[in-house]
Amino acid sequence: MRGLIAGLWLLAATPVAAQEFTTLKGHGGPVMGLEMLPGGAVASASFDNSVGLWQGRAPRWLEGHAAAVIAVTPLGADHLVSGGDDFDLILWDRDSGDATRLEGHQGKVAALAVSPDGAWIASASWDGAVGLWPVAGGAPRFLKGHDAPVTDVAFASHGARLFSTSADGTLRVWHWQEAAPVSRVLVNQGFGINRLVVGPEDAWIAYGAVDGATRVVDPETGAEIADFTLDRRPVLALAHHPATAQLAVGDGHGHIMVIDTADWRIARDFKAMARGPVWALAFSPDGGMIYAGGLSEVVYGWPVAMLDAFDPAGETEHSFLRPPEEMENGERQFMRKCSICHALTPPPSRKAGPTLYGLFGRPAGSVPGYPYSPILAESDIIWTEESIDALFDLGPDHYIPGSKMPMQRITAPQDRDDLVAYLRRATETRGETRP
Repeated sequence: MRGLIAGLWLLAATPVAAQEFTTLKGHGGPVMGLEMLPGGAVASASFDNSVGLWQGRAPRWLEGHAAAVIAVTPLGADHLVSGGDDFDLILWDRDSGDATRLEGHQGKVAALAVSPDGAWIASASWDGAVGLWPVAGGAPRFLKGHDAPVTDVAFASHGARLFSTSADGTLRVWHWQEAAPVSRVLVNQGFGINRLVVGPEDAWIAYGAVDGATRVVDPETGAEIADFTLDRRPVLALAHHPATAQLAVGDGHGHIMVIDTADWRIARDFKAMARGPVWALAFSPDGGMIYAGGLSEVVYGWPVAMLDAFDPAGETEHSFLRPPEEMENGERQFMRKCSICHALTPPPSRKAGPTLYGLFGRPAGSVPGYPYSPILAESDIIWTEESIDALFDLGPDHYIPGSKMPMQRITAPQDRDDLVAYLRRATETRGETRP
């Protein structure tokens, strides 16, 4: 009864306009990160190498990363910072779109946090380091102590301490302002920890792990306060709305669990995604909506008080023109290996990679406007049946070492032959000018 009353209160307190299921469409790849910005805009980070700014349903695009964008977070009222698979951070002016690139990590940037005074950016990287970047400019510092990729970072409310998590299974605390900071292990989970949230006034820390653990601990001692572990793994996203005492948890099975942090109970638990994981979560400013991103190219938003009324969002299968069982083998290979990054239609395309329209006979690295890696733009490769077959036989990391193409192979010769035959037909320009 108490949960029903709380739900009805939240429904009554939330504006009617916010009580509708929402879709934000426009990205060209999976949505990896979400954040609510001052003023109510939604910022999204995507596999299509871009940051989307959504004021309503009309996006503005911030383009500058050379690979998938994984994390985005506000920096004051007028700026934001993003990080991604190109190892870099980019500081953005929200109005002008001007970008300042911050370089120094040697691995992917997985998460970002801004100090309470707005003077420092902390970054978590797959290179095993926590980066500390002065917003006013100057050289970064790197904190070493984890034995594996760093997955998340968060400042304490007063700013003197910094918390970090890692694939090494630990949650660590740093007194980062000291001349030679060292970390203390607060929790040794055993399995990799993916995400953390620090509660108001540092009253608690919540974390989510690879083995499905969702736990709340004391930030001083690491002692357990609550355990919400379910048989779903891994935990991939956490979001907290302090004013309404809501903690949202997204997992690899596509569920969103909403925890009431006032009395530490599960208030809601629903299947959000029809297919794939929940990679990113964010609450609206009033806490009445929960936004999520995942394998789809769409950001979905649900009214929290009505979550149980909705079916899972998105398609149950990743289809192109028809169900996978109706596709020929070459088209299935394209869908599995190529479709997330590449379109078959004429440019422009919001996909992470260049369009494949007019592929055969085209020099590698030659689609106008696409930011190719130098190794590909300066190569002498011409895309033919033979070169495409070699690309998937050897794998991009061996065929074109140093390119941005993800590592993948198609080992069966018949599968490669079928893919090449499909691409030959699907990328034809039919007499139109090839891009």
